[in-house]
Amino acid sequence: MRDKETQVQAAGGQVIAVAVSSVFAQQAFARHLGVGFPLLSDWNRTVSPAYGVQYDVWRGHQGVAKRSVFVIDRRGIVRYRWVTDDALVLPDFDATIAVLQQL
Repeated sequence: MRDKETQVQAAGGQVIAVAVSSVFAQQAFARHLGVGFPLLSDWNRTVSPAYGVQYDVWRGHQGVAKRSVFVIDRRGIVRYRWVTDDALVLPDFDATIAVLQQL
């Protein structure tokens, strides 16, 4: 993942992760994995529905965010969107980086 993060930064982008976990859970997760990018908390569940990536119910849990990737330009316009209903599927990071490089 660090290689992909470096490629995103080289293309002028920044990696930011958002999850419905608490700030404290995000901090522990980042420390455990040695994540070098910000992990933001959507604890109040306002971001995921605003971007249309919230499950109604997933494995008995309400309001969980779907795995997704967005490329948002400097003006705040979404230039790329990838969303999956299967949390085990990883995004195509190369496709994401290619979009970012075109901006």
